[in-house]
Amino acid sequence: MKKLIVYFLFSATVFAQQKQVQTSIDTTKNKIGAEFKLTLKTNVDTLSKVDFPNVKNFGAFEVIQSYPIDTIKKNDRYELVKKYGLTQFDSGKCTIPSIKILINNKPFLSDSLLVEVTNVQVDTLKQKMYDIKDIVPADNSIGDWWKYLLCLLVLGGLGAFVYWYIKKRKGEKEIAEIFKTPIEKATSLLNKLEKKELWQHGEIKEYYSELTDIVRNYIEEAIEIPAMESTTSELIEGLKIASLKKKMKLSKETIENLFTVLKQADLVKFAKSKPLDFEITEDRKKIERAIVTLDKSIPVVVDETDDDMLLNEMQRQKQLKKEVQQQKKKRIQITVLSVLLVFFATTTFFIVTKGFDYVIDNIFGNSSKELLEGEWIRSDYGNPAVRVETPEVLKRVDLTKTLPSNGMALIKEMQSFAYGSLADNFYIMVSTLKYKKEGEIDLSKSLDGALQSIESQGAQNMIVKQEEFETKEGIKGIKGYGTFSKIDDVNKNSSKLYYEALLFSQEGGLQQIIIFHEEGDTYANEISERILSSVELQNTKQ
Repeated sequence: MKKLIVYFLFSATVFAQQKQVQTSIDTTKNKIGAEFKLTLKTNVDTLSKVDFPNVKNFGAFEVIQSYPIDTIKKNDRYELVKKYGLTQFDSGKCTIPSIKILINNKPFLSDSLLVEVTNVQVDTLKQKMYDIKDIVPADNSIGDWWKYLLCLLVLGGLGAFVYWYIKKRKGEKEIAEIFKTPIEKATSLLNKLEKKELWQHGEIKEYYSELTDIVRNYIEEAIEIPAMESTTSELIEGLKIASLKKKMKLSKETIENLFTVLKQADLVKFAKSKPLDFEITEDRKKIERAIVTLDKSIPVVVDETDDDMLLNEMQRQKQLKKEVQQQKKKRIQITVLSVLLVFFATTTFFIVTKGFDYVIDNIFGNSSKELLEGEWIRSDYGNPAVRVETPEVLKRVDLTKTLPSNGMALIKEMQSFAYGSLADNFYIMVSTLKYKKEGEIDLSKSLDGALQSIESQGAQNMIVKQEEFETKEGIKGIKGYGTFSKIDDVNKNSSKLYYEALLFSQEGGLQQIIIFHEEGDTYANEISERILSSVELQNTKQ
């Protein structure tokens, strides 16, 4: 009996321990805003229901991430692991409070934990200060779907226009063919109809439709009766009446043949009749004979004098010439419109896919891009020599006029080489100086002097920053950089330029490289970086 009681007590104890919530954390010390990962574990049987809290805060800690529950099966029990990502934006020691977990609707508490949140140390004296960079657009190909849709619409519109233009030109070509008489027009159209071979390819309905349109159009133009709008019976009746009025000598056989073919065409078009091949051929011959017979039966009225006929012929030729010129002008307009449309579509495509700057640079040109992609030259300048790679050869210039007279009195030798000017928005200058009196040169003051020289040429609102610089050969100097404003004397417009200057001092001499260009010019930035990275100095100590 005692053993049984002990067994039940032991079982209850084990069960209670398995219901206990185990609490752990990945670190007890972290920086402000960093994530503490809190882990809660519980061990239950397969029939138990566990509810972990779904809240936004645990005490002073914000829940920034609630991770999915991991379930691990161990024999007939489950180990449930729930993790929370916590953060805190106040420094100091803080307590993560006990968290209530419901197991079969019964509350169980986790352990409370003490953690420390530390500040981020910022030392502005040791860190370099830089200008705020421009916003870089995120690479979001899914968000650019409208660009591809726009390209498809533009290309689709261009294709539709080309199709319409070809069809229109084809129609104009057919319309532009001018016939002197109705019989000439009808004969030409009959020949074209045969060349199409419609009925040979099974298009019998289309063949008869065009065949009857040709004869109806001829009757309407030559005999002047409304043949196109009339039914077959109305057309034959109108033809009989017109033959009497115009005193046309038409045989009964001609009218019957014409009526037979028109009725056959009506059956093909409306009753889906399918004549045999020899019947189709015979119908075509009947129409051709009917047109020829009709044309011969029309009496010729000669009531014009030779002068009148000549005048009419001149007027007709003049009208033909006018129509040809109009057609030529129209073709030119359509060609110009097509070229403009293709140019617009191409430009739009590249603007959407590559960007506006790409189109401006590659279609309209960019002087900085041309410099960057041109053939570069590596050369030595001055004494002691400064070897540098540049997009153009630097030419010798005289900068003595830009220096103060008291400064020139100290200089023994000065050599300067430059490309561009302040007005060109890109400028590079390499110069070397030797002073009469040897001694240690203050590079910071030399930098101030160089910048004053730029100011004397019109630079305003100059911002100056300075840092140490070392060449590949281990020669140390300083680098000055910043921005200044330039006023256009003609348009009075202000533009902002970015400059960089390298200065080195060797045995009483000064070597300096100065570059400035329009701020925001990406190609000019690449040029400047390439130039400065190529600088090699003659070491006077060797």
